[in-house]
Amino acid sequence: MADPTRDVIVPARPAELTLRPDRTAVIVVDMQNDFGSSGGMFDRAGIDISPIQALVEPIGAVLDAARAAGLPVVYLKMGFSEDLKDSGYPDGPTWLKHVPLQAGSEVTAPDGSASRILVRDTWNTDIVDALAPHVDDVVLYKHRYSGFYDTELDGQLRARGVDTLVVVGATTSVCVESTVRDAMFRDYRCLVLGDCVAEPIAHDAPRSNHEASLLVLELLFAWITDSRTLLAAL
Repeated sequence: MADPTRDVIVPARPAELTLRPDRTAVIVVDMQNDFGSSGGMFDRAGIDISPIQALVEPIGAVLDAARAAGLPVVYLKMGFSEDLKDSGYPDGPTWLKHVPLQAGSEVTAPDGSASRILVRDTWNTDIVDALAPHVDDVVLYKHRYSGFYDTELDGQLRARGVDTLVVVGATTSVCVESTVRDAMFRDYRCLVLGDCVAEPIAHDAPRSNHEASLLVLELLFAWITDSRTLLAAL
């Protein structure tokens, strides 16, 4: 392992970002079956999951390099409790926005087991197999778009002395952007990897939500680079 206290200069937009491996963590946002696997919530709703599936390879390379460099890896998973109370059920806005996607519904997972859409501790909220967490990784559930809302994320990061986050996952304009905004409000510096985030909303529009979110993040909330640039810097 290289010296974790050394400065690593990462070319990025709008300017290069200097980070220290011992103060940096990788945040993997919602790379779970409901969003990125056949039979998950998005797939059942007819949403094209190929942009999310395309993230698996570059994210995998980033995680391998991060672990080798000693960076902690934190997985966030969107999942409601079994009784759905933390969703705002039955008339809260978070719950109502998830009703069209059949959140809470009982389904059969591809392996034949009983499961439920967007409910904790089921196949639907498991991380996709190719990015399965390692034993030393941190895995946290969240019940709102931001990974900081009513979770242990901030405490886990502070306990490790982390001040910089490398953010990957899905989706760009919803849970990734929400988490980055909340991170910035807490004075974390965020480096978002543009080829490791994806967004199905307006994917085929002249300017996608993915592109619009990256522009807003670049200007006001974060630094933007790509996985190859980060790997070269590390």
